Amino acid sequence: MAPGHVAYGLRAQYGLATTPDIVVAWERGRLAPTAQELTALAGVLWCAPGDLIAAATTLREHRVARGIGADDLARRVGLDAAGYLRMEESGRWRGNERQTAALAEALGLGPRALLQATGRDEELAGLLRDAATTRWQAYVRPVVKLLPLPKRTLEPALQRLHADYHARMAATSSWGASGASGDSGREYLDGIVQHFWDAVGS
Repeated sequence: MAPGHVAYGLRAQYGLATTPDIVVAWERGRLAPTAQELTALAGVLWCAPGDLIAAATTLREHRVARGIGADDLARRVGLDAAGYLRMEESGRWRGNERQTAALAEALGLGPRALLQATGRDEELAGLLRDAATTRWQAYVRPVVKLLPLPKRTLEPALQRLHADYHARMAATSSWGASGASGDSGREYLDGIVQHFWDAVGS
């Protein structure tokens, strides 16, 4: 369909004042349609909203791709709709452990996708850096709060991060080490999130 036909369908079928220029901007990624526009666009194009999203990364994109309303998802995870929408719009999830697990289940998200959708990537990276450089045992509970993974999976992963980091640091602090004593450890910490996913097998 040409952009003009799509814009006409959105106006005629859904009452949305959308111009062909806006449709072109959506196609080229210069603008993003709202949830209402995306649903209407899917109706005009006779497809599911998820078919129009290349790879869902945000909570809103995952929710819309699965055809779940914000009110329904909020109810499933145990939040009021306004509170859920604030988190969705800010890109920052503030739910508790139970709500996070319910969110992952409702949206069918694995640990990596959940972390990205909830905007907690950097928070996890900080916890993992601290677990690798200090006592890893103190970070099991905070990581469990971020990710719906069992402790029996997390504990060996954090222990491995800790051991790998300290092995690198011990190797660079030996008598015959070169002047770049902390480079190996810093490089390890820079890739700590990937090392974590490798350790948990995800």
